[in-house]
Amino acid sequence: MNCNEAIEYIHSLEKFGIKPGMERIRALCNALGNPQEKLKTIHVAGTNGKGSTSTIISNILRKSGYNTGLFISPYVTDFRERIQYNGNMIEKSELAECVEKVKFAIEELSLQGIQPTEFEAVTAAAFLYFNKKNCDFVVLEVGLGGRLDSTNVINAPYVSVITSISLDHTVILGDTIEKIATEKCGIIKFGAETVVYPFQDVKAMEIIKKTCKDRCNSLIIPDIDKLNILAENIDGTSAEYNGIRFKLPLAGEHMIYNACTAIEAVKSLKRFNVEINYSLISSGVESSVMPARMELIKKKPVIILDGGHNEGCASALSDFIKKYLSDKRIIMISSLMSDKDYQSYLKTVVPYAETFIATKTDVPRALPSNELMNSAAEYCKYCYDISNPQKAVTAAMNIIQPEDALIVCGSFYLAGEIRDNLINF
Repeated sequence: MNCNEAIEYIHSLEKFGIKPGMERIRALCNALGNPQEKLKTIHVAGTNGKGSTSTIISNILRKSGYNTGLFISPYVTDFRERIQYNGNMIEKSELAECVEKVKFAIEELSLQGIQPTEFEAVTAAAFLYFNKKNCDFVVLEVGLGGRLDSTNVINAPYVSVITSISLDHTVILGDTIEKIATEKCGIIKFGAETVVYPFQDVKAMEIIKKTCKDRCNSLIIPDIDKLNILAENIDGTSAEYNGIRFKLPLAGEHMIYNACTAIEAVKSLKRFNVEINYSLISSGVESSVMPARMELIKKKPVIILDGGHNEGCASALSDFIKKYLSDKRIIMISSLMSDKDYQSYLKTVVPYAETFIATKTDVPRALPSNELMNSAAEYCKYCYDISNPQKAVTAAMNIIQPEDALIVCGSFYLAGEIRDNLINF
């Protein structure tokens, strides 16, 4: 099996859908010798900010000299982004080797009527890889929810992290903040510590506090009174938090709060005698870049690529536009999934656009571009339907002026399809 064959096999499991539950991943891990039991983990759940918070934690640990694994999703341009070691994607040969072992185990389990899903297979492959690399720490981002997510097969983590919680995946996780928070708090295990994003919905915070108390966890919340914003601009923020100065190359106020959460998560490891130099915390934060997270592709004209489709993502993007792009004519390209609350997303972000171009990614769940255009037309005067994403980019570039801004937003699938095109245009 080579790398491409491994990825094709993983994607072939997509037909089994998303099926929350722990029975299949437990069976799969058991068949592989339970590699997850040997890992020292930092477990990260939440609705928004999981990826950036996980990446910052990983980079701080890596800069501090610890061999660090990172498991995140979704990927943007390369499947191997999901499994990283010391800041590098998993090697192609290593991915093939790990997936081949997982495939053999799944074939054996299928004879017993047990069929692991795509995400469970990727999770198991990551566990094998991190063990082979003998990681000092592994930062695990939850895929969906927490309580029944395949990453939750691990033993008690060194620290649990809960990022910002809002409504998303309501069909699976529940239709209220309380229900969703309960699912996210499923990663909190007895006797650990929990670090939480500083600005949570009040009802979500009540659930977090109760869960921590019930499971004997110390609850750590970043003290924003100790945060001083030194400078803000479109390509990042300089700040000082509790005596630690850093420049975060991820723009947006919410990203600073994610960084504070990550810093507290790393500092909590001191109870395990983990040595972290404050200057290395700064270095780790400053090395944290991520594709399609309010990513600045170009400065003139401004081109922003932002993956995200829920209420929290929409709010963060609108805040970003108001703070940094209020003096610019905005052209917006978007594709959204039909099974998301796309109406709320559009209502929040589209009014800032003078021109809105609806497109459609090559994904069955993607909303048809003509339907997206019609929905957006309620909030924007000039709306167009260009179903091919590459042609949508070309159309935007034909009308954009140096003083304008192009925002490509919505589905991460869209980001993956056109990111290279935007960079090279």
